[in-house]
Amino acid sequence: MPEDNSDNSLNRLLVLEVVRVTEAGAVAASRLIGRGNEEEADQAAVDATRTALNNLDIDGTVVIGEGERDEAPMLYIGEKVGTGKGPKVDIALDPLEGTTICAKAMPNSLAVIAFSEGGKMLNAPDVYMDKIAIGGGYEKGLVDLDRSPTENLKALAEAKGVPVHEIRACILDRPRHAALIAEVRQAGSGIMLIPDGDIAGVIATTDAATGIDIYMGSGGAPEGVLAAAALRCIGGQIQGRLLFRNDDETARARKWGIEDLNRKYCMEDMATGNVIFSATGVTDGSMLEGVKLIPGGYSTHSIVMRSKTGTVRWIKANHLRERE
Repeated sequence: MPEDNSDNSLNRLLVLEVVRVTEAGAVAASRLIGRGNEEEADQAAVDATRTALNNLDIDGTVVIGEGERDEAPMLYIGEKVGTGKGPKVDIALDPLEGTTICAKAMPNSLAVIAFSEGGKMLNAPDVYMDKIAIGGGYEKGLVDLDRSPTENLKALAEAKGVPVHEIRACILDRPRHAALIAEVRQAGSGIMLIPDGDIAGVIATTDAATGIDIYMGSGGAPEGVLAAAALRCIGGQIQGRLLFRNDDETARARKWGIEDLNRKYCMEDMATGNVIFSATGVTDGSMLEGVKLIPGGYSTHSIVMRSKTGTVRWIKANHLRERE
């Protein structure tokens, strides 16, 4: 069947344009790796990402970004980006996922973005989300947020045909996860604790080389939607449920049209339609190499994926400063 290259589709010509956006954000943030200033690193990535987006021939709307307009001067939720020409797209982005790990020169800091057809991504408020994710190739619903961690570990081990002690979970290293960590270890499974960067943690479940079989625990809701967009392209399962700590957070959710505050979202609820996902490494990680200095410029390592075809591209590029 011929590919739809009309203005109303996310066509393959846009794929390489999307990766240029995350490359720009990653290179900008890389200049502040290890300098201890999270806000400055994040701002550098935001500025570069916004400039790159505004050079694209798209009619883009940010649905997940740096926060609401009164909290973020740019890349705020609802901001229009692009030239206004070309396809209408919803944009979810994290110009610098892992601001702390970038500032401390730790692994798995990324520049991340996802494009979808208009109205096809969950407009998640900036609250916590309880998540569970596994890679592709398993029966739908194999793991479920409504089951205990032990039950999910046993189900995954049985599907893999291995004992539970050969399963390794990825969990954010946070005090709120103390009970979860204790239960996973009591069940006999290993844990890879990560300081930040749960998008990379979710995607790692799709690659056996990482040694991560399942992602569990709570992290940012926007990062959950971005992870779901990636899994739509590369394969896998994810569920999420929003977590609210106060009335302000529930009011924020209702502002964006969320009425069922206890809803369990599956991957297709968070990201549907045609999706393009791109990530560029800022610091070295399990999935991508970080930005490196080369004579006269920088090298980058990116992954870009497209749900319509299931295509996954790994892109290494050199960027010369005098030609930027």
